Amino acid sequence: MSRIGKLPINLPAGVFVEHMADGAVQVKGAKGVLCQKIDPQIKIEISQDVVNVVTCEGGGKKVNALHGLYRALIYNMVIGVSVGFKRTLELIGVGYKANVQQGNLLELGLGYSHDVVMVLPEEIVATTELPKGKSPLIHLECIDNQLLGQVAAKIRSLRKVEPYKGKGIRFLGEQVRRKVGKSTKK
Repeated sequence: MSRIGKLPINLPAGVFVEHMADGAVQVKGAKGVLCQKIDPQIKIEISQDVVNVVTCEGGGKKVNALHGLYRALIYNMVIGVSVGFKRTLELIGVGYKANVQQGNLLELGLGYSHDVVMVLPEEIVATTELPKGKSPLIHLECIDNQLLGQVAAKIRSLRKVEPYKGKGIRFLGEQVRRKVGKSTKK
């Protein structure tokens, strides 16, 4: 059995978990509703304030791996519908800019010949900030941790951080290993 999968999930006030007819688990909270399909070999016990993920005995390595996976997914759903998830991206480079237009369009000026326009999913709320004397910031908020991470990684891949000058898009507080440039002989 998985060590992570054995841990119970405590439900905060206002969060409700229920089984669906098609073998899925639905989590409702103040921020919204999330649903996750569950493998039939994994059993879930829902009590008043606690959710336990239980596996069948003798399931093998696959079932043990799924045990911890589904516990982590349900835990992320509970946190998402109660508190939500946030990621902040920082644009480092001369002339780099970000702007959110109506309709969830993110317009990025990243040093290419044309601005990059990215359509964000409806579930994600994006805001931009330009602190005085600092690099522009993009704030992303969502109740689905998986979707938020995927969109943040997609934005980051538009201009990866290069190791010589450190220019590019990075997560706020991310450390980048810098390389030393060429040195000339004298």
